[in-house]
Amino acid sequence: MDEKKEKVIESIRRDRFKGNWEYRDISWTRDKEFTADKEFMFEAIKQDRRALEYASEELKANKEFMLEVVKYCRNSLIYASEELKADKDVVLEAIKQDGKALTYASEELTADKEFMLEAVKCAGCSLECASEELKADKDVVLEAIKQDGRALTYASRELRADKDVVLEAIKKHARAFASVSEELKADKDIVLIAVKKMRSKLKACK
Repeated sequence: MDEKKEKVIESIRRDRFKGNWEYRDISWTRDKEFTADKEFMFEAIKQDRRALEYASEELKANKEFMLEVVKYCRNSLIYASEELKADKDVVLEAIKQDGKALTYASEELTADKEFMLEAVKCAGCSLECASEELKADKDVVLEAIKQDGRALTYASRELRADKDVVLEAIKKHARAFASVSEELKADKDIVLIAVKKMRSKLKACK
């Protein structure tokens, strides 16, 4: 990286350190010599994640670049090209850093059962972004609650009334009880498991 770009990186670092919400030197954000330079932009993002907003459209569509960025920068998928928002590798990597990243993925991916099975293994909460059909898919929901019992809240009404699913969720996390159907909240087995789980958690906090 040349001296001119190193000075800009230092300026970005300084602005972040001082808590500035706007860059004092914004000239680089309009110059492709900077915004299309993979090495420069990655270093800029390392200093201040907001810099990704100014990356060139070519870089935002570059799979190699975005795969590295999503590993480092949460919420970065929002800036990816539409093509990369539908790329399984890029989206899965983003989910590993932040389950909510699936919010920015393509509808095609959130309706893909094979993909969603992988996604919920990384972050159970990503079930929130699944298609309605997959929120009612027992395989997908079970995988999600194995990772995080609280994911039950995003399951379909039918599965929140499924005793097998509910038991698995509560065994994983007592708070899942809040999402259980009214009928199962009165089920003796369900209540006992929830109480035991809560007592165990309280003991661990003492």
